[in-house]
Amino acid sequence: MLITVKFYFDTAREGSNVNQINSRKFIFGILSIVLLLIVSACTQNSASPSATSGPSAQANNGTPSAGPPSSTDSGFLGVVDKQPVPSLKGKRIGVAVIGTDHNWDRQAYQGQIDRIKELGGTPIAVDGERNDQKHISDIENLITQKPDAIIKQLGDTKVSAPVLKKVHDANIPLFTVDHPSEYSITNHMSDNYLIGEALARRMFEDIGGEGKIAVFNGFYGVRVVAIRYDMMKYVAKDYPKIEFIEPELQDVIPGTIEDARKKVQDLLVKYPKKGQLSAIWAGWDIPSIGAAQAVDAAGRKDIKVYGVDGDPAAIDMIADPGSSFAADMAQQPYLIGQAAVDTVARYLAGQKVPKSVYVDPILVTKENAEEAKQILFKK
Repeated sequence: MLITVKFYFDTAREGSNVNQINSRKFIFGILSIVLLLIVSACTQNSASPSATSGPSAQANNGTPSAGPPSSTDSGFLGVVDKQPVPSLKGKRIGVAVIGTDHNWDRQAYQGQIDRIKELGGTPIAVDGERNDQKHISDIENLITQKPDAIIKQLGDTKVSAPVLKKVHDANIPLFTVDHPSEYSITNHMSDNYLIGEALARRMFEDIGGEGKIAVFNGFYGVRVVAIRYDMMKYVAKDYPKIEFIEPELQDVIPGTIEDARKKVQDLLVKYPKKGQLSAIWAGWDIPSIGAAQAVDAAGRKDIKVYGVDGDPAAIDMIADPGSSFAADMAQQPYLIGQAAVDTVARYLAGQKVPKSVYVDPILVTKENAEEAKQILFKK
């Protein structure tokens, strides 16, 4: 480039004045082009890196690119795994329960509310009062409030499916307690397969592997109760001398205890002799309490009663040597509720969460009832 410029300057000196003027115009034009090329090259070489690279890059749609999730440690450890739990500060969490009419429901519900507050969040809690339509309406109202997540506790699987789909379609993270659902990110519960198997085996062994058993089966639509029932019937295949009385008893809500007491009183009239009825089973404690009251009132020492949940009244009856209530698979509902909130906090912080979280149940018998009370009712 410098040789070319020098050549034109030499030519201009040798020509006429006119040629000198024309030559100078031409040379100045060439110099201008050269300078522009030099400036352009320098600008490109010194430019900053592209805005689409590096940790602060954004995608074409304007959203930040994926990076490590940022969260503030709450200072608490998970109630199940004892690992750090992120804070819920600034988060609003919906909590919808089908009802709070017995201990398990109340404890799990309260566990969620307390844990949300403990982690710095704000609970929006609603109680369906054992009314499916109110429960559905509660969840629909939560959707309109656009919380950061919703936790749904218990309820009939089929009845709840449409409203849970609405939660999913609204892009609100959904978590459940004792309610498996295709729309739930994580369900929290006891291992109901273990509950059904362990309680059934205890019952069959207690009665010597033979005899007639009356079963309450009014809520098979509640998935966790169905699992317990199915496992009980499955284990019975190993005990060919076990018979189940037909038709099955149907527990109801509300008025569960009184209804169960009356149905068992009628059953005892039908089977008045020792050995005609060996045990009574229910998938939750409340009908078992009514059944045990009827058996005890009739003085039928030959009949044993079994239940699930760990209701304080049920555990007190098991602790009583004179009660027919023989064993209970006690859950830890407050802990289950807390565990659900721990999962929510981790999910909202960008952490990977499991599909199911289990909290261990405790088999309560007359031998360990007092010890179990210290574990179950320490709060």
